[in-house]
Amino acid sequence: MPHIHEKVDFTVEVFIVYKNKVLLRMHDKHKVWLSVGGHIELDEDPIEAAMREVKEEVGLDVEIIGGEKGIGNGDEENCGYIDLIPPKYLGMHPATSSHKHIVFVYFAKAKNDILLNSVMEHERSETKWLDLLELRKINLPRNVRFYAEEALKELGEK
Repeated sequence: MPHIHEKVDFTVEVFIVYKNKVLLRMHDKHKVWLSVGGHIELDEDPIEAAMREVKEEVGLDVEIIGGEKGIGNGDEENCGYIDLIPPKYLGMHPATSSHKHIVFVYFAKAKNDILLNSVMEHERSETKWLDLLELRKINLPRNVRFYAEEALKELGEK
């Protein structure tokens, strides 16, 4: 998706766990292992974006894991307010020298480990399910390693 604003966009990253493995994909442009994710579109909230990106990029149905849900369910009595699952982490990184991404980092559980090719040709890249030992053997950005390990600690089978 193209950038919505010239200076900043909101994005999601989803660290998906199935049993004792976390899913990473090779980014098509940057050639670095990252989570599944992408831009939040104008007509969606971060949870909708996270679910859409996962479905588009790897074909999985996932459950986003987060904090307690409040009382906001979109009803009239509550003025249409809706509670969203909060991200596990919130970050920011430069996309270019003049543009940055504010990143909502989510953890999710997959119902299975069967991956499908992305619906977008440019997003078809190598994907891997990695356990903790495999994760520690590959070169990763520090934040990706941290989030992936935390997702495994929290959502991996005990």
